[in-house]
Amino acid sequence: MEEVAEEPAGVKQLLKAQQVLQHYLDKTVVWAKVRWGAFATLLVIFGIRVALKQGFFVVTYGLGIYLLNLFINFLSPAQDPETDENALPTKAGEFRPFTRKLPEFKFWWAATRAALTATGMTLFAMFDLPVYWPILLAYFILLFVLTMKDRVKHMIKYNYLPFSVGKQSYGESGKVKVPGAKNEAKNDK
Repeated sequence: MEEVAEEPAGVKQLLKAQQVLQHYLDKTVVWAKVRWGAFATLLVIFGIRVALKQGFFVVTYGLGIYLLNLFINFLSPAQDPETDENALPTKAGEFRPFTRKLPEFKFWWAATRAALTATGMTLFAMFDLPVYWPILLAYFILLFVLTMKDRVKHMIKYNYLPFSVGKQSYGESGKVKVPGAKNEAKNDK
């Protein structure tokens, strides 16, 4: 018979901490505006830290490139229409929901971890590499324009929109009515 080795106490504590973190992350799924507000606040804190230290431009550039990569994946369909002919609706009137390569929650979580990591890196002088920051800024802007131009061309070529702006909404008729529930929208007329 083989004996099963018991996990060390440190591994058990790490697993327990991961479970607690996942529990609280699961609770934030419905709070999209609050989550993105917290992320924006974290980016502002990072920006203030970089401005006060007048350094960490390579860290900022790396964060920007990573966030751009996440954003491109957020805008991209899960199945590439160039390789999969059934990825997007092809017939007029056919409805198929847009499925992203990177879902919104995973996008937020990856961006938040990156911002926390970048903010943590500003606490250590070894990450403050001397660099002429206007070159990094110009290169980032060029990279952003070129990648977004490519993504927009892809959207036009395959006729998809990754956002729900301008799409049909069913309003009140699409809501489920629960029998026995009180009608909150009373007519005063």
